[in-house]
Amino acid sequence: MAKAEAAGWGSRVGLILAMAGNAVGLGNFLRFPVQAVENGGGAFIIPYLVCFLLMGIPLLFIEWSVGRFGGRGGNHSTPFILDSMDKRKFWKYIGVFGIFTNIAVAAYYCYLESWTLSYVYHSVVDTFSGSTQAQVAGHFNNYVGLNSIEPIIFWILCLLLNTWILSRGLSGGVEKAAKIGMPLLLIFGAFLAYKSITISAGENGAIFDGLAGLDFLWTPKFDTIWEPKVWLAAAGQIFFTLSIGMGSIQCYASYMRSKDDVALNAMSAGWMNGFVEVVLGSSVIIPIAIGYFGIDGLKELLSQGGGLGLGFKTLPYLFEQWGGVLGLVAGVAWFGLLFFAGVTSSLAMGTPVMGFLQDEFNWKQTTSAWMFGAVVFVLGLPTVLFFGYGVFDEYDFWAGTVSLVIFAFVETVLFAWIFGINRGWKEITDGADIKVPVIFKFIIKFVTPVLLGWVLINSIPSIWDTMSHKASNEKILYYQDKDAIQKSFVEQDSLLRLKEDFKTEYLEDNYTDKELDANREVSISTYFLLKKQKQTISLLNDPKQADNLVKEETKTKLFKNLSRALLLGIWLLIAYFVYVAYKKRLKEGRN
Repeated sequence: MAKAEAAGWGSRVGLILAMAGNAVGLGNFLRFPVQAVENGGGAFIIPYLVCFLLMGIPLLFIEWSVGRFGGRGGNHSTPFILDSMDKRKFWKYIGVFGIFTNIAVAAYYCYLESWTLSYVYHSVVDTFSGSTQAQVAGHFNNYVGLNSIEPIIFWILCLLLNTWILSRGLSGGVEKAAKIGMPLLLIFGAFLAYKSITISAGENGAIFDGLAGLDFLWTPKFDTIWEPKVWLAAAGQIFFTLSIGMGSIQCYASYMRSKDDVALNAMSAGWMNGFVEVVLGSSVIIPIAIGYFGIDGLKELLSQGGGLGLGFKTLPYLFEQWGGVLGLVAGVAWFGLLFFAGVTSSLAMGTPVMGFLQDEFNWKQTTSAWMFGAVVFVLGLPTVLFFGYGVFDEYDFWAGTVSLVIFAFVETVLFAWIFGINRGWKEITDGADIKVPVIFKFIIKFVTPVLLGWVLINSIPSIWDTMSHKASNEKILYYQDKDAIQKSFVEQDSLLRLKEDFKTEYLEDNYTDKELDANREVSISTYFLLKKQKQTISLLNDPKQADNLVKEETKTKLFKNLSRALLLGIWLLIAYFVYVAYKKRLKEGRN
């Protein structure tokens, strides 16, 4: 315990900000608003809050209290935290998820984080000045397509920054970063939210007021509230937003003193994250996009890339409409906000790995931090080099989605039914600075496991679709079906002829993609239709084009399979090291 306390937190404020920083990530600003728009607008907040209260808060209570409990025995990673809760030996291998998930998510998350740093730079040097929306989107496509060495430079820079901060320890590194990053994030968020909702129609090219975006986002569509997919989306968002089921919360909490409060701390971090997500996150992207593109344009943008598409392919263009200094400040604030949201989350991913290496193999703090950085570099390299082949998405699905649900479900069962709800409740309430409503005792034992089981069962179809490459197979069938391609041509032609800004010359062979990208008379919805139609025409006129696309999609399936094998290998390797650590403990008489 002396070791745990020596490596502990410097202050309560620092702990709460670090925990909130762990939860507040890119999903608060890029994912939540899109989920709300696609799942009933204002009505989405009802299932969101229900899932927050019945699943989010209970899991925060569980993970904070489990972490503090494990820390008393000198355990700072989930394999041996879970092992300390029951005599059966297999729990330590369930705890492997709490290390695996952090390594695998960090492997792609740091790359995503590096995009934000790059875009801060491009905002400062005014790269997007005079560009059309299509040209701004093209910049992003070229970036992830590795048309230059710049993405690799910024990725390595982000990795080095994360590793250096981690090497400074909790109070000297992570806590200081949270104390700087979280306030700046809130300031940037408040500034952008204010500017977004005060957009006026007719100013700087806006066609609607910014408030029209909030009206669209929060106007309830109550006919959707009972649809299972809406509740599943709300439950999924809770996982994404609170970083539960990862193992990082348990690690952070394991460095608390034995009688430190967990109940109020958990609630504070959870509600702070909710404020950032619901109030700030929903007040930036959607109001700006609807203000400049309208509802139809927003829906077309979402269909082309969701929150990432809006955040990186569209907002830099819209900030340019604000002109000069204000556009530059807005760009720096937006991507700076995303960077701080990302870095405070990625730092939390390193601490469980470091805790494991320090506890079990007596590694020094600095050495364990740089080892984490090296592992993330090696595992993350495929997500950078083969982004276009779906490796990034595979990591996100298996490590950043499926693993979270599995681990959260199992740890809830362990806490409530095996460790025992009475012992668990004592862990939650010991040293609590608030009176925890006793109803949560019932919720944790009965409601939360059922809700998590429901999420897991309902995820099976998407898991199967991903495993069987459903999307890729459908694309291959389409490319090989000339009748289907012809049908798409007719449908898209009909839609284009309804567009006032459409001209047949845009589809002629001598009208290049570069000219189309630079055309300021074409709306964003028409632009995307034209791009689809030009590809469809190419497929109809050149059979080799379809063959090439089939080959590319087949290659994508191969890379996805290889990435799955790599992730499985990493999980098994971590399990092996847990086994070695267990044998080492037995030899030393520590187990």
